[in-house]
Amino acid sequence: MTYSTRIVSALAVLAALALAGCSDDDKQADAALKPLAVKEQASSIVKGDEGYVVNWAGVLANRNPWHFGEHTVATVVAKDAAGKEVVRLEQPLDAVPPADSLSFSGQVVAAEKPTTVSIQYRPAQWHQAGRIVSSFLPFPVSDVLTDNKDGSYLITGYVGTPYRRPAESLAVTALLRDKAGKLLGGGSTFVEDVRPGEKRRFILQIKSVPDTSKIATAEVTARTWGSSSRPYEELAKGGVAPMHIVKPTTAPFVKDRGRTTLTGDSRP
Repeated sequence: MTYSTRIVSALAVLAALALAGCSDDDKQADAALKPLAVKEQASSIVKGDEGYVVNWAGVLANRNPWHFGEHTVATVVAKDAAGKEVVRLEQPLDAVPPADSLSFSGQVVAAEKPTTVSIQYRPAQWHQAGRIVSSFLPFPVSDVLTDNKDGSYLITGYVGTPYRRPAESLAVTALLRDKAGKLLGGGSTFVEDVRPGEKRRFILQIKSVPDTSKIATAEVTARTWGSSSRPYEELAKGGVAPMHIVKPTTAPFVKDRGRTTLTGDSRP
């Protein structure tokens, strides 16, 4: 074996050991992270025109201050009175930002009548955020109006963005609660191409809550759509849009009112 061959072999061994060490460190780091916590969840079953509508909603909390929870999947199983599965559905969930929570909902139509609904969650994969937590600002929701009549709950409103870059797609989720704050169900929709200084309207019509007269509030949130952190991080990298983007219409002051000259002050 020549000298150069020995050097190459030694470097290869060191590289392999370094990769193994990094792998072990990554595993230990992932093990130290706290799993996503189920803050609350609810489900309901309503007879519809085409079958039985199974609706579910929930809130997942990420207690880790530096990592996104990615590629989480909710598995929804509905069974009939005999214990037979009539629904099994896997719902990929959006990425959960660091030190934040994710509201989600979904529904499916079952041909046979279910009597029980259960939701299980696949553990998240962790991705260290490229920005501090304060960089991931909420998407403002405004002018929310609700209309509850004839067994249907209608929600309308507008979604904006705090960032300079346009948000290609945002998921809008409404959690429905009774007077005591108990979660009854929810609904979701999407808005596209949300640009700085503009708002996009959303409309949600929810018919899957057994008794809409019990609904007291609709808690509406918006989030980047996608199972990875990339959409949110790309927006944060682009920076925050200025709060005041309209040119002032009043004339400037003739003299700056923000400066006072003290007696005896010889400074210009």
